[in-house]
Amino acid sequence: MKKSSIILLFLSCSVIVFGQSKIDSALYKKLGAMFKEDQKWRIESAKLYNNQKSDYDRATVDKNWAIADKLNQNEAKNILAKYGYPGYSLVGESGSSKFWAIVQHCDDDIPFQQKVLLFMKKEVDRKNAPGEDYAYLKDRVLTNLGQKQLYGTQGIRSPKTKKWTPLPISNPTHVEARRKAMGMISLKQYTKEINAGN
Repeated sequence: MKKSSIILLFLSCSVIVFGQSKIDSALYKKLGAMFKEDQKWRIESAKLYNNQKSDYDRATVDKNWAIADKLNQNEAKNILAKYGYPGYSLVGESGSSKFWAIVQHCDDDIPFQQKVLLFMKKEVDRKNAPGEDYAYLKDRVLTNLGQKQLYGTQGIRSPKTKKWTPLPISNPTHVEARRKAMGMISLKQYTKEINAGN
């Protein structure tokens, strides 16, 4: 087999076709594995918090959680440098949201999150990434910087009432319009749904 044929065969195996889009299957699988690690230790932590059975003790969970987040953060930086923000056209809706979730948990590197936001906004404007995910990350960065959020996605739960309320919002009279522009439900409905699941 000629070298050019081998390369062509390799390339043809590296994509999955969804409709008219060619998804990078290798990157999609990588994001899936990263997301699995991202969720694993958070799920185990929640089990311990809720006094449910876990195969791990708190020290093990916390240690592995930190390791997984650090490895994912480093890999997310490599992905952003190589591809920009991975949108629907590159990794499908599921892959794109998994990358976002990983970046959402990179709270110890806010400059990186801010950089992702710049790349992500371009893809959102092209309808190649979800506006709702952008809103969540934008609010997370703002609140982590001690600033008022824009979309009301970040909140706090009262230890007494157990009710969730959003953290301070910049120009709150326009929050619903901002949320609508990002394809989000109203803040009133969002708050109601969170508290209903309490």
